[in-house]
Amino acid sequence: MNTLIQRILSSNAGFATLALRIPVGIIFAAHGAQKLFGWFGGYGLEGTGQWMASIGLQPGYLMALMAGSAEFFGGLALLIGLLVRPAAVVLAFAMLVAIFSVHIGNGLFMSNNGYEFGLALLAISVSLAISGGGRLALDNRLAAMYR
Repeated sequence: MNTLIQRILSSNAGFATLALRIPVGIIFAAHGAQKLFGWFGGYGLEGTGQWMASIGLQPGYLMALMAGSAEFFGGLALLIGLLVRPAAVVLAFAMLVAIFSVHIGNGLFMSNNGYEFGLALLAISVSLAISGGGRLALDNRLAAMYR
């Protein structure tokens, strides 16, 4: 079990992942806050849940809660470098759902509500899932406890 925990937490990525974790963590946390709390011009759980139900993601409230929680708490995890790999996997899955349930029919470009932004967030999430949090992540402190 310690080997699995060690593999999840350890990272030899250096400082480069910080350049991905910080801005993407902010983006995900802000989008999650829109869904969960209605902050930053969002609609909160009720409004987001109604919209999700209208596009076929049922039950809408639960889907909004799951997506909002994944984005908000996953974004915070990326920001502080805590459980980066598991958070990145959850965020990658959330982006796949967003791309294929909302954006794919609109083409690539954001100007048409396309999937380019979701694809960029997906790529960054997959990269972080592979590389881990890097040198400046709290995961390193946790990994040291399991050595």
